[in-house]
Amino acid sequence: MAETGPKPRDGVLNISAYVPGGHSVEGHAEPIVLSANETPLGPSPAASAAYRKVEASLSRYPDGSSTKLREAISTAYGLNADRIVCGTGSDEILNLLAQTYLSSGDEAIHTAHGFLVYKIATLAAGATPVVVPETNLTADVDKILAAVTERTKIVFLANPNNPTGTYLPFEEVRRLRSGLPGEALLVLDAAYGEYVRRNDYEAGLELVATTDNTVMTRTFSKIHGLAALRIGWAYCPSGVADALNRTRGPFNVSAAAIAAGAAAIADKAHIEKSIAHNDEWLSWTATELRELGLEVTDSVGNFLLIHFSETGNHTAGKADAFLNSRGIILRGMAGYGLGNALRMTIGTANENKAVISALRDFLGNS
Repeated sequence: MAETGPKPRDGVLNISAYVPGGHSVEGHAEPIVLSANETPLGPSPAASAAYRKVEASLSRYPDGSSTKLREAISTAYGLNADRIVCGTGSDEILNLLAQTYLSSGDEAIHTAHGFLVYKIATLAAGATPVVVPETNLTADVDKILAAVTERTKIVFLANPNNPTGTYLPFEEVRRLRSGLPGEALLVLDAAYGEYVRRNDYEAGLELVATTDNTVMTRTFSKIHGLAALRIGWAYCPSGVADALNRTRGPFNVSAAAIAAGAAAIADKAHIEKSIAHNDEWLSWTATELRELGLEVTDSVGNFLLIHFSETGNHTAGKADAFLNSRGIILRGMAGYGLGNALRMTIGTANENKAVISALRDFLGNS
Protein backbone atom coordinates (compact mmCIF):
# COMPACT_ATOMS: atom_id res chain seq x y z
CA MET A 1 0.00 0.00 0.00
CA ALA A 2 1.47 3.33 -1.08
CA GLU A 3 2.48 5.74 1.66
CA THR A 4 0.35 8.88 1.73
CA GLY A 5 0.50 12.20 3.51
CA PRO A 6 3.00 15.05 3.50
CA LYS A 7 6.69 14.29 3.14
CA PRO A 8 9.40 16.29 4.88
CA ARG A 9 11.93 18.24 2.86
CA ASP A 10 15.01 16.35 1.65
CA GLY A 11 17.53 15.94 4.44
CA VAL A 12 15.13 16.16 7.38
CA LEU A 13 14.92 12.40 7.82
CA ASN A 14 18.73 12.26 7.84
CA ILE A 15 18.71 14.11 11.15
CA SER A 16 19.43 12.07 14.26
CA ALA A 17 17.26 13.62 16.93
CA TYR A 18 19.12 15.12 19.86
CA VAL A 19 19.05 12.89 22.94
CA PRO A 20 19.57 14.82 26.19
CA GLY A 21 21.32 13.50 29.27
CA GLY A 22 19.28 11.25 31.53
CA HIS A 23 17.74 12.45 34.79
CA SER A 24 16.28 9.23 36.17
CA VAL A 25 17.39 5.66 36.79
CA GLU A 26 15.24 2.72 37.81
CA GLY A 27 15.33 1.90 41.50
CA HIS A 28 16.60 5.28 42.65
CA ALA A 29 14.04 7.94 43.54
CA GLU A 30 16.63 10.70 43.93
CA PRO A 31 19.66 9.83 41.80
CA ILE A 32 22.83 11.89 41.53
CA VAL A 33 22.38 13.56 38.16
CA LEU A 34 25.66 14.70 36.58
CA SER A 35 24.69 14.25 32.93
CA ALA A 36 23.72 17.69 31.64
CA ASN A 37 26.33 20.16 32.92
CA GLU A 38 23.83 21.83 35.23
CA THR A 39 25.19 23.93 38.08
CA PRO A 40 25.06 22.22 41.50
CA LEU A 41 24.47 25.57 43.21
CA GLY A 42 21.16 26.25 41.47
CA PRO A 43 19.95 29.68 40.35
CA SER A 44 20.49 32.99 42.06
CA PRO A 45 17.93 33.59 44.83
CA ALA A 46 17.23 36.91 43.12
CA ALA A 47 16.38 35.06 39.89
CA SER A 48 14.01 32.73 41.74
CA ALA A 49 12.27 35.69 43.38
CA ALA A 50 11.90 37.46 40.03
CA TYR A 51 10.45 34.30 38.51
CA ARG A 52 7.79 34.03 41.22
CA LYS A 53 6.68 37.64 40.75
CA VAL A 54 5.64 36.93 37.16
CA GLU A 55 2.79 34.70 38.37
CA ALA A 56 0.57 37.75 38.90
CA SER A 57 0.65 38.59 35.17
CA LEU A 58 0.51 35.21 33.42
CA SER A 59 -2.36 36.39 31.22
CA ARG A 60 -0.14 38.98 29.55
CA TYR A 61 2.14 38.44 26.58
CA PRO A 62 5.83 38.94 27.32
CA ASP A 63 7.81 41.86 25.91
CA GLY A 64 8.50 40.70 22.37
CA SER A 65 11.87 42.45 22.36
CA SER A 66 13.09 41.04 25.71
CA THR A 67 14.10 44.62 26.55
CA LYS A 68 14.73 44.13 30.26
CA LEU A 69 16.87 41.06 29.64
CA ARG A 70 18.86 42.65 26.81
CA GLU A 71 19.51 45.73 28.95
CA ALA A 72 20.67 43.58 31.86
CA ILE A 73 23.08 41.70 29.56
CA SER A 74 24.22 45.02 28.11
CA THR A 75 24.99 46.36 31.59
CA ALA A 76 26.80 43.21 32.68
CA TYR A 77 29.14 43.15 29.68
CA GLY A 78 29.18 46.75 28.50
CA LEU A 79 27.50 45.95 25.19
CA ASN A 80 25.16 47.70 22.79
CA ALA A 81 21.72 46.30 23.68
CA ASP A 82 20.49 46.76 20.10
CA ARG A 83 22.98 44.12 18.97
CA ILE A 84 21.81 41.52 21.49
CA VAL A 85 19.26 38.92 20.34
CA CYS A 86 17.60 36.68 22.93
CA GLY A 87 16.17 33.25 22.31
CA THR A 88 14.70 30.11 23.80
CA GLY A 89 18.07 28.77 24.84
CA SER A 90 21.17 29.18 22.71
CA ASP A 91 19.81 26.21 20.74
CA GLU A 92 17.20 28.47 19.20
CA ILE A 93 19.84 31.08 18.36
CA LEU A 94 21.98 28.45 16.61
CA ASN A 95 18.98 27.22 14.64
CA LEU A 96 17.97 30.77 13.74
CA LEU A 97 21.46 31.46 12.41
CA ALA A 98 21.30 28.32 10.29
CA GLN A 99 17.81 29.07 8.98
CA THR A 100 18.78 32.66 8.19
CA TYR A 101 22.17 32.10 6.54
CA LEU A 102 22.08 28.58 5.09
CA SER A 103 20.19 27.06 2.20
CA SER A 104 20.44 24.08 -0.12
CA GLY A 105 23.93 23.78 -1.60
CA ASP A 106 25.58 25.66 1.26
CA GLU A 107 27.99 24.12 3.76
CA ALA A 108 28.50 24.66 7.49
CA ILE A 109 31.63 23.47 9.27
CA HIS A 110 31.89 22.04 12.77
CA THR A 111 34.56 19.95 14.45
CA ALA A 112 34.39 16.21 15.01
CA HIS A 113 33.33 16.34 18.65
CA GLY A 114 31.43 19.61 18.58
CA PHE A 115 27.95 20.20 19.98
CA LEU A 116 25.41 17.94 18.23
CA VAL A 117 23.01 20.82 17.55
CA TYR A 118 25.35 22.23 14.86
CA LYS A 119 24.75 19.26 12.58
CA ILE A 120 21.04 19.20 13.36
CA ALA A 121 20.63 22.92 12.62
CA THR A 122 22.60 22.62 9.38
CA LEU A 123 20.57 19.68 8.07
CA ALA A 124 17.29 21.30 9.12
CA ALA A 125 18.22 24.32 6.99
CA GLY A 126 18.78 22.08 3.97
CA ALA A 127 22.55 22.61 3.95
CA THR A 128 25.46 20.19 4.21
CA PRO A 129 27.41 19.72 7.45
CA VAL A 130 31.18 19.42 7.01
CA VAL A 131 32.91 17.65 9.90
CA VAL A 132 36.54 18.58 10.53
CA PRO A 133 38.87 16.32 12.56
CA GLU A 134 40.28 17.62 15.83
CA THR A 135 43.83 17.39 17.16
CA ASN A 136 44.07 15.94 20.67
CA LEU A 137 40.33 16.51 21.09
CA THR A 138 40.83 20.21 20.37
CA ALA A 139 39.64 22.28 17.40
CA ASP A 140 42.43 22.72 14.84
CA VAL A 141 42.39 26.05 12.97
CA ASP A 142 44.48 24.79 10.06
CA LYS A 143 42.18 21.80 9.52
CA ILE A 144 39.12 24.03 9.65
CA LEU A 145 40.56 26.45 7.11
CA ALA A 146 41.55 23.55 4.84
CA ALA A 147 37.89 22.44 4.77
CA VAL A 148 36.56 25.81 3.62
CA THR A 149 35.11 25.99 0.11
CA GLU A 150 33.17 28.59 -1.84
CA ARG A 151 30.04 26.96 -0.38
CA THR A 152 31.05 27.55 3.26
CA LYS A 153 28.58 29.97 4.83
CA ILE A 154 28.91 29.21 8.58
CA VAL A 155 31.68 27.89 10.81
CA PHE A 156 30.42 26.74 14.22
CA LEU A 157 33.05 26.71 16.95
CA ALA A 158 32.25 25.77 20.55
CA ASN A 159 34.85 27.49 22.70
CA PRO A 160 35.18 25.90 25.23
CA ASN A 161 34.01 22.75 23.53
CA ASN A 162 31.38 20.40 24.86
CA PRO A 163 31.98 17.49 25.56
CA THR A 164 35.79 17.65 25.56
CA GLY A 165 36.28 20.74 27.75
CA THR A 166 39.13 21.94 25.54
CA TYR A 167 39.44 25.46 24.15
CA LEU A 168 41.25 27.63 21.61
CA PRO A 169 43.25 30.65 22.80
CA PHE A 170 41.97 33.94 21.46
CA GLU A 171 44.89 34.39 19.08
CA GLU A 172 43.94 31.13 17.40
CA VAL A 173 40.32 32.22 17.13
CA ARG A 174 41.50 35.51 15.64
CA ARG A 175 43.63 33.58 13.14
CA LEU A 176 40.62 31.49 12.21
CA ARG A 177 38.49 34.57 11.59
CA SER A 178 41.15 36.25 9.45
CA GLY A 179 41.57 33.07 7.37
CA LEU A 180 37.87 32.68 6.59
CA PRO A 181 36.22 34.37 3.62
CA GLY A 182 34.27 37.50 4.44
CA GLU A 183 30.94 35.94 3.50
CA ALA A 184 31.41 33.08 5.99
CA LEU A 185 29.84 33.69 9.38
CA LEU A 186 31.94 32.57 12.36
CA VAL A 187 29.67 31.49 15.23
CA LEU A 188 31.49 31.33 18.56
CA ASP A 189 29.46 29.27 21.02
CA ALA A 190 30.65 30.35 24.49
CA ALA A 191 28.10 28.44 26.56
CA TYR A 192 30.78 27.65 29.13
CA GLY A 193 32.77 30.86 28.81
CA GLU A 194 32.13 32.04 32.36
CA TYR A 195 34.00 29.05 33.77
CA VAL A 196 37.27 29.62 31.89
CA ARG A 197 40.16 30.87 34.04
CA ARG A 198 42.85 31.20 31.36
CA ASN A 199 44.53 34.48 30.47
CA ASP A 200 44.64 33.64 26.75
CA TYR A 201 40.87 33.08 26.47
CA GLU A 202 38.29 35.55 25.18
CA ALA A 203 34.70 34.53 24.53
CA GLY A 204 34.33 36.45 21.28
CA LEU A 205 33.07 39.92 22.19
CA GLU A 206 36.12 41.61 20.70
CA LEU A 207 35.70 39.92 17.32
CA VAL A 208 31.99 40.73 17.23
CA ALA A 209 32.85 44.35 18.00
CA THR A 210 35.51 44.60 15.30
CA THR A 211 34.09 42.50 12.43
CA ASP A 212 30.78 42.28 10.64
CA ASN A 213 30.82 38.49 10.22
CA THR A 214 31.21 37.06 13.74
CA VAL A 215 28.51 36.10 16.27
CA MET A 216 28.96 35.03 19.89
CA THR A 217 26.27 32.93 21.57
CA ARG A 218 25.76 32.41 25.32
CA THR A 219 23.32 30.61 27.59
CA PHE A 220 21.67 30.99 30.99
CA SER A 221 21.41 27.19 31.35
CA LYS A 222 24.87 26.62 32.81
CA ILE A 223 26.43 28.99 35.33
CA HIS A 224 23.17 30.90 35.88
CA GLY A 225 21.24 27.72 36.70
CA LEU A 226 18.17 28.53 34.58
CA ALA A 227 18.12 25.53 32.25
CA ALA A 228 14.40 24.96 32.82
CA LEU A 229 13.56 28.44 31.53
CA ARG A 230 15.50 28.03 28.25
CA ILE A 231 17.27 31.38 27.84
CA GLY A 232 20.03 32.08 25.34
CA TRP A 233 21.44 35.16 23.69
CA ALA A 234 23.74 36.28 20.94
CA TYR A 235 25.88 39.35 20.44
CA CYS A 236 25.87 40.16 16.76
CA PRO A 237 26.88 42.70 14.15
CA SER A 238 23.97 45.06 13.54
CA GLY A 239 23.06 43.44 10.23
CA VAL A 240 22.95 39.95 11.73
CA ALA A 241 20.87 41.13 14.69
CA ASP A 242 18.41 42.73 12.27
CA ALA A 243 18.13 39.52 10.24
CA LEU A 244 17.61 37.33 13.31
CA ASN A 245 14.95 39.65 14.68
CA ARG A 246 13.07 39.27 11.39
CA THR A 247 13.08 35.47 11.58
CA ARG A 248 12.67 34.68 15.29
CA GLY A 249 9.25 34.21 16.88
CA PRO A 250 7.58 37.42 18.08
CA PHE A 251 7.37 36.21 21.72
CA ASN A 252 10.16 33.66 21.77
CA VAL A 253 11.29 34.40 25.35
CA SER A 254 8.75 34.06 28.16
CA ALA A 255 8.05 36.77 30.72
CA ALA A 256 9.35 34.51 33.49
CA ALA A 257 12.56 33.90 31.57
CA ILE A 258 13.08 37.61 30.92
CA ALA A 259 12.60 38.49 34.59
CA ALA A 260 14.70 35.65 36.02
CA GLY A 261 17.45 36.07 33.45
CA ALA A 262 17.79 39.79 34.13
CA ALA A 263 18.04 39.15 37.87
CA ALA A 264 20.50 36.27 37.44
CA ILE A 265 23.03 38.13 35.35
CA ALA A 266 22.98 41.04 37.79
CA ASP A 267 23.79 38.81 40.77
CA LYS A 268 27.58 38.94 40.55
CA ALA A 269 28.07 37.39 43.99
CA HIS A 270 26.19 34.23 43.01
CA ILE A 271 28.12 33.97 39.75
CA GLU A 272 31.44 34.28 41.57
CA LYS A 273 30.34 31.67 44.09
CA SER A 274 29.55 29.27 41.26
CA ILE A 275 32.91 29.92 39.61
CA ALA A 276 34.80 29.37 42.87
CA HIS A 277 32.97 26.09 43.50
CA ASN A 278 33.82 24.86 40.02
CA ASP A 279 37.47 25.91 40.29
CA GLU A 280 37.86 23.88 43.48
CA TRP A 281 36.00 20.74 42.51
CA LEU A 282 37.02 20.54 38.84
CA SER A 283 40.64 20.29 39.94
CA TRP A 284 39.89 17.93 42.84
CA THR A 285 37.79 15.56 40.73
CA ALA A 286 40.27 15.42 37.85
CA THR A 287 43.09 14.61 40.28
CA GLU A 288 41.08 11.88 42.00
CA LEU A 289 40.07 10.29 38.69
CA ARG A 290 43.66 10.20 37.50
CA GLU A 291 44.76 8.63 40.76
CA LEU A 292 42.31 5.84 39.97
CA GLY A 293 44.26 5.26 36.76
CA LEU A 294 41.70 6.86 34.43
CA GLU A 295 42.58 9.21 31.59
CA VAL A 296 40.85 12.57 31.88
CA THR A 297 40.93 15.32 29.26
CA ASP A 298 42.00 18.69 30.65
CA SER A 299 38.86 20.82 30.89
CA VAL A 300 38.16 24.53 31.33
CA GLY A 301 34.40 23.98 31.66
CA ASN A 302 32.21 22.60 34.43
CA PHE A 303 32.59 18.99 33.33
CA LEU A 304 35.20 16.32 32.68
CA LEU A 305 35.58 13.82 29.86
CA ILE A 306 36.62 10.49 31.40
CA HIS A 307 38.13 7.79 29.16
CA PHE A 308 37.73 4.06 29.79
CA SER A 309 39.06 0.87 28.21
CA GLU A 310 37.69 0.03 24.78
CA THR A 311 37.45 -3.67 25.66
CA GLY A 312 37.36 -5.84 28.75
CA ASN A 313 35.68 -5.30 32.11
CA HIS A 314 36.21 -1.57 32.41
CA THR A 315 34.56 -0.09 29.34
CA ALA A 316 32.54 3.11 29.43
CA GLY A 317 29.33 1.16 28.94
CA LYS A 318 30.04 -1.10 31.90
CA ALA A 319 31.11 1.87 34.02
CA ASP A 320 27.88 3.64 33.12
CA ALA A 321 25.80 0.60 34.12
CA PHE A 322 27.71 0.24 37.40
CA LEU A 323 27.24 3.91 38.24
CA ASN A 324 23.53 3.67 37.43
CA SER A 325 23.26 0.78 39.87
CA ARG A 326 24.57 3.16 42.50
CA GLY A 327 22.07 5.84 41.50
CA ILE A 328 24.63 7.98 39.63
CA ILE A 329 23.96 9.28 36.12
CA LEU A 330 26.79 10.52 33.90
CA ARG A 331 26.54 11.09 30.13
CA GLY A 332 27.52 8.49 27.56
CA MET A 333 29.47 9.94 24.66
CA ALA A 334 28.82 7.46 21.84
CA GLY A 335 26.71 10.07 20.04
CA TYR A 336 29.78 12.30 19.92
CA GLY A 337 32.01 9.59 18.48
CA LEU A 338 33.60 8.95 21.89
CA GLY A 339 32.17 5.57 22.73
CA ASN A 340 34.84 4.79 25.32
CA ALA A 341 34.16 7.93 27.37
CA LEU A 342 31.69 9.34 29.88
CA ARG A 343 31.17 13.02 30.61
CA MET A 344 30.79 14.03 34.23
CA THR A 345 29.34 17.34 35.38
CA ILE A 346 31.04 18.83 38.41
CA GLY A 347 28.46 18.46 41.17
CA THR A 348 28.29 19.18 44.87
CA ALA A 349 31.13 18.04 47.11
CA ASN A 350 29.18 14.97 48.17
CA GLU A 351 28.18 14.12 44.60
CA ASN A 352 31.75 14.35 43.34
CA LYS A 353 32.98 12.17 46.20
CA ALA A 354 30.23 9.62 45.50
CA VAL A 355 31.36 9.28 41.87
CA ILE A 356 34.98 8.73 42.90
CA SER A 357 33.96 6.14 45.48
CA ALA A 358 31.76 4.28 42.98
CA LEU A 359 34.43 4.29 40.26
CA ARG A 360 37.00 3.04 42.76
CA ASP A 361 34.74 0.09 43.46
CA PHE A 362 34.06 -0.43 39.75
CA LEU A 363 37.73 -0.47 38.83
CA GLY A 364 38.47 -2.77 41.76
CA ASN A 365 36.22 -5.41 40.27
CA SER A 366 38.04 -7.99 38.17
